[in-house]
Amino acid sequence: MKETRIALANLGKIRPESIEDYLESGGYKVLEKAVTIDPESLTKEIEDAGLRGRGGAGFPAGTKSRFSRLSCDICPEKYVVCNADEGEPGTFKDRIIMENDPHLLLEGMLIAAYIIGASKGYIYIRGEYTESINRVSAAIEQARERNILGNKIFGSEFSCDIEIRLGAGSYLCGEELTLLESLEGKRGYPRIKPPFPAEKGLFGKPTLVNNVETLAHYPSIIQNGAAWYNHLGTEKSPGTKIFTISGKVNNPGFLEVETGVTLRELIFDFGGGIKDGKKFKAALLGGAAGTFVDESMLDVPLGYDTLKEKNLTLGSGAIMILDEDDSVTKVLHNALRFFKHESCGKCVPCRVGCKQLLILMDRINEEYDPEAVQALEEEAKYMAATSLCPLGQSPILPIASAKRFFNIAAAE
Repeated sequence: MKETRIALANLGKIRPESIEDYLESGGYKVLEKAVTIDPESLTKEIEDAGLRGRGGAGFPAGTKSRFSRLSCDICPEKYVVCNADEGEPGTFKDRIIMENDPHLLLEGMLIAAYIIGASKGYIYIRGEYTESINRVSAAIEQARERNILGNKIFGSEFSCDIEIRLGAGSYLCGEELTLLESLEGKRGYPRIKPPFPAEKGLFGKPTLVNNVETLAHYPSIIQNGAAWYNHLGTEKSPGTKIFTISGKVNNPGFLEVETGVTLRELIFDFGGGIKDGKKFKAALLGGAAGTFVDESMLDVPLGYDTLKEKNLTLGSGAIMILDEDDSVTKVLHNALRFFKHESCGKCVPCRVGCKQLLILMDRINEEYDPEAVQALEEEAKYMAATSLCPLGQSPILPIASAKRFFNIAAAE
């Protein structure tokens, strides 16, 4: 399988700790050009490109930039925040970018900051990502020394600085509003929406929040144009996506390909097939908060809308492969344990519901109980409708898909 690299274009070509290598590869040239262009034109370019947020929700990045910019027009203080918390099990795409091309992240953040008129940016990195933290920290210092960060960048009227803030291991802080609470030094509890970050974000000011992979696409779009980007991937999910593949494949790892690739291509072309000659049984798309699929979905194009039409999710691009000897029920059980452990307890539906889901799964694992399976799905639906944040809204995804494609039973 041939990769098409945008976010990983410099992988293996430059030394990530060297700003000189990045500059020689054309780095920061797009930023230098961007600060001479009207922010409205840049916003429209991102909109026309159809870039979708690569964090999981797939919200149009151009629309988010426009909302933030318009809100910022009436507020002199605003922020751009990079969500590099990446706590979804099986996901490590953002780590790859930060460890191998940290200046690309900075350039994307600075372009985003210029578009909305922000003079301050924060990168919120999960504390376990030691190498990412070191590489991004070094890149920030190098950019400051070159006056690429700071006052009057490239001689323009645009000034912006960026700092790193570390997460303390909370899965919940991967959600943008909870992340902002943590950034403010508070406990990582979710906020109620609305207002959204574009209206009232960090410290109550308009804020643009995007993840690492999304921001890494900004320079290429501004450099090559929306038409170029639209020719990549699918009509409604253009561009490329980094997929991280784990589990029972011969070649686990990561790759960046155009959206619309199929699961069959990812497993058998890139992944080298199922380990030990076993048969494919299932894939969990999108991590713990994702959906299970069986072999009937192997040839469905992987895009935000194509999967949504099948009641499935692309999520962060994490894909875990199960073979014929694996139990979907056990994987689901582990996912529900994870949700219970990570629930912050702020809202009753999630706090009580996660515990009830585990009680029901214990019943199912002891002896197949159709009533318990039905109750499991009903409880998850109730949680999805009433929980404050995506954690409580997520269990229905793996539960409903496991029930749809597989017999959730101890005997499985």
